[in-house]
Amino acid sequence: MRQKNVCTAWFALHFLLIVSFSCRDTLRLVTQGPTILPSSFKDFSQKAEGIASIALGQRLAASNPVRRALTTYLHLAGIETGYGYFAPNVPGTYKLVFELHYPDGRMEYELPQVSNAAAGLRVMSLLDQIGRTKHDALREILVKMLAQSVWREHPDVKTIRAVLESVTLPSVREFEQGKRASNQVLYTYEFSVSEERNEPEVP
Repeated sequence: MRQKNVCTAWFALHFLLIVSFSCRDTLRLVTQGPTILPSSFKDFSQKAEGIASIALGQRLAASNPVRRALTTYLHLAGIETGYGYFAPNVPGTYKLVFELHYPDGRMEYELPQVSNAAAGLRVMSLLDQIGRTKHDALREILVKMLAQSVWREHPDVKTIRAVLESVTLPSVREFEQGKRASNQVLYTYEFSVSEERNEPEVP
């Protein structure tokens, strides 16, 4: 009987976390604006998203043991992967562009390459996580990993400059008036190729 109660409590907590994260991500989408809902929903959604973040421990200090334990469980269970109401990370709200600088002065632009649509969704999800993270060191490491994959395809590149941009989508009315998506640069990172270690390094 006790084991049954423990399993029931664990299931209830797990289900509550899934629902809470789904609601928080859906509210965040409404707050950002690219939905058909009226703009009057934004203020309510912003407040509700803040309450959901507090309930999930997202506003606690990074060193807080409760937040660490909760974050660990969320990662192990895969709950934090960004599932909203419709599907995981359908809109691409972040864009990562690589500037490839060659020793002879040439410069090329490269986007993260994917082999199929499923991989494309995973990259979009990763960019979404990179753009939302508040930890500068973690963000730089993740961007560096993507830069290394680009460098393997272009081994003669001298430096790689990574530019992470946010993509702002227009509302339905703005789109009908001719307005299109706009980009805003959030972070830039520059990596140089070390001949000794044969990998990109942060200067």
